[in-house]
This record gives sequence, C-alpha cells and structure tokens, in this order.
Amino acid sequence: MTEKETIQLGIIGAGGMGRFYAQRLSAAGWKNVNICDLPQNYESIKEEYKDSDINVLPDGYHISRRCDWIMYSVEAEHIEAVVAKYGPATKIDSIVAGQTSVKQPEVDAFMKHLPPDVHIIPCHSMHGPGVDPKGQPLVVTRARATDEKYELALRILSCFESNMVHLSAEEHDKITADVQAVTHAAFLSMGSAWKANNQFPWLIPHFVGGIENVKVNVALRIYSNKWHVYAGLAIMNPSAKVQIAQYARSVADLFKLMIQEKEDEFRARIQAANAFVFGGLQKDHAPILLSDEILDEFSLSKMPKEKREPNSHLSLLAMVDCWYTLKLNPYEHMVCQTPLFRLWMGITEYLFRSGPMLEDTIEAALHRKEIRPDDMEFVTCARGWAECVELGSMDGYEKRFASTAAFFQDRFAESNVLGNKMIAMISKNVEKK
Repeated sequence: MTEKETIQLGIIGAGGMGRFYAQRLSAAGWKNVNICDLPQNYESIKEEYKDSDINVLPDGYHISRRCDWIMYSVEAEHIEAVVAKYGPATKIDSIVAGQTSVKQPEVDAFMKHLPPDVHIIPCHSMHGPGVDPKGQPLVVTRARATDEKYELALRILSCFESNMVHLSAEEHDKITADVQAVTHAAFLSMGSAWKANNQFPWLIPHFVGGIENVKVNVALRIYSNKWHVYAGLAIMNPSAKVQIAQYARSVADLFKLMIQEKEDEFRARIQAANAFVFGGLQKDHAPILLSDEILDEFSLSKMPKEKREPNSHLSLLAMVDCWYTLKLNPYEHMVCQTPLFRLWMGITEYLFRSGPMLEDTIEAALHRKEIRPDDMEFVTCARGWAECVELGSMDGYEKRFASTAAFFQDRFAESNVLGNKMIAMISKNVEKK
C-alpha cells in the first residue's frame, strides 16, 4: 500500500482553515483524513461530511490516539489549553503541527504538553481559507523532528503547491509582525473611522479611486472574517505590539504637522521615509500593482472620475513613516507576504513612486481642510486599536471589531468578490516577474 493509503492525517479544529486543510488533503489523494471540533459539534459536522471521504471523529483524543500527522487548527489564545487537554494522548512517533499565526506560544505549548517521543513541525499558510494556496507562502518550522519525519511533513504539505518558507518560531513571529500586524491595524482603523463618521466610503468623493478601491475592499474583507484571527496575531505577538504602537504614533505625528501646516517639516519627514523605503529600488523594479485604470475595475462606487477629489492618504504616509522610524525594510519580508500585505505594499509603492500623485497627496494633507475631520477620526481610531492591543484585551478587541463589522455587513458579499479578483490579479502579476 502507498503512503497516502496508510498514513492517518488528523485535524483538531473545524473552523475555516481546519476545513480548508481537510478538503485539500483529501482532494490530493490522502485516503485517511480525519477532523474533529468541539464535542458538542460532533453530530452536526458528521452530518455535514457524511457524503465525503473525510472522517469526522468525536474529539481531539480520538485524533491524537489515531493519527500519524496531527494539526491543531485552533485560535492562538486557546492553543495551550487545547494542547494541554489532548496532547498527552498523542500517538508515539507521530508528527504534530499547528496553524496559529503566532508560533512561539504554539511551540512552547507543544514542548510543555506533548510526550517527548513525538515530532513537532508547525506550519502557517499565510492566507485565509478563501484564497488559492498555489504560490502563496507556507511557513514550516522544524521545532523538533528527525530528517525522516520532516521530509514526510513536507510531502504532506506539498499538495497545497505553496511556496514553502523554512523559519524558526522566533523568525516567523518577527516577520509576521512586520508584514501582517501593522497592515491589519491600518485597515481596522480605516473601517472604524468610516463607521464613527457614519460613512460608506464609496459614496465620498475623496475615498473613490484606484488606491481607495484597494483600501475599501480589503478593509471590508478583514471585517467580514473572524475577529480572533487578527486579535491573536496582534495581542499574542510581542513584536506586533511595538509595530502597532509606532504606527499609531506616526499617524498622530503626521496629523499634528498637517493641522499646523508645517509644510517644510512635513515634506522633509515624508521625503526621508520615502528615500529609506523606496530609494534603493532600481528603475527596472517591476511594480507590485499595475495602474490606476486597472484598480478602477474593483470599485464599489459608481461615481464618475471627474467628481473624485484628492485625499491625504494619511494611512499610507504613516505606514512608510512607521517603517522608516523602526528601520524596517518591507521588501526584505516579501518571502512571507500575505495577499493583503501584497495589496497594501502595492498601493503604498504606487503612491510613493508616482511623483505627481505623491505631490497631490501632500498638498491635500496640508491644505484641504474639508478632509481634516476624516483624518482626525482616523488618528483617534488608530490610537484606539493600539491601546486595545497594548492592554492585551481580547474582549475589547472583539467588541471594537464586531461593532464596525455590523455597520458594513450588507456589503461584505460584493466586496469579497472584488477582493478575490484583486488578489487573483496581483498574484498573476507576481508570477509573471
């Protein structure tokens, strides 16, 4: 019998990524794919999968005792409790993985609660369950494993056709803080600001256009997902707290210069940040995104171009200022880029490498007083998210997230369709390079 016919694969947690992994592994020809969720969900999940080749087991004990490769697909804040409960029952000589977005706490939990005769090889697909994994980064961490078991883990994961990136837990957490945490904070702050102002941005002239289409669609995409995905990354990753706090400071510092119209100081700060992040790019550097005309295809607005108005793009100016202040080069982390970070990086690069567009943005930031109320609300919301993360409040994070999500929920279906098209477009663009 072949490897795919004899090896038992198990997934503890039937959320979005758990189901995604189970379905992908089964479709790839692995004959013994098992999944479980909370015991109270057993009957409903069993009914859901009754016509598939995926086996539904009652709980994590059954997965742990039976399977040769086990993946914990649970929220980062609950990983230790779940591993403590089911880990001691882990089958001898099996491989244990985890799919949380913060790896060090996960590895610590495995080392603490798993028997010493099992192998620990966590992984992290750097995308959500609605994204085609082909060509996307998939981080693999060899925490404790023989060569034979590590090679087996890689063979199991190879069916995703992702680009495997081999990192330690510490390296993973530092990079994801740089790549994901601040990106999420920016989009979360945008959504909160629009909600606070009772605005649907696609109806506001200075929130319509190619760059704005990315902002709106990605912000709504984040708010249509589960809050704990972003909360775990932000609150449980120590590096993320530093990045998010600096982003809020950059937003506030730039806004203070804007309202005082300190043009020389404002321009000098933007130029220094621009030179640090983008100054080293070669002239033949292929842009991440393509053009304003292409981005116009992904608009929720029907507003004609002639009615659009300039925007300060404070969220983007502050991002580059944040990278400059922390001396982070985002291009060094493109190996672990998520689809959302690629889009964020793309519009930021697009703005800063277009002289006329950047000049219009600076002029709007300094002199268009009618957009100041929107920028002020953004400053307030950026600080609010940073304080929530600094306090480590999962409950506060959930309440802030849910409040804004409810405001935009009627547009989630449409924005997700457009968001998927944007991600597909930019992924094809990257493949061509």
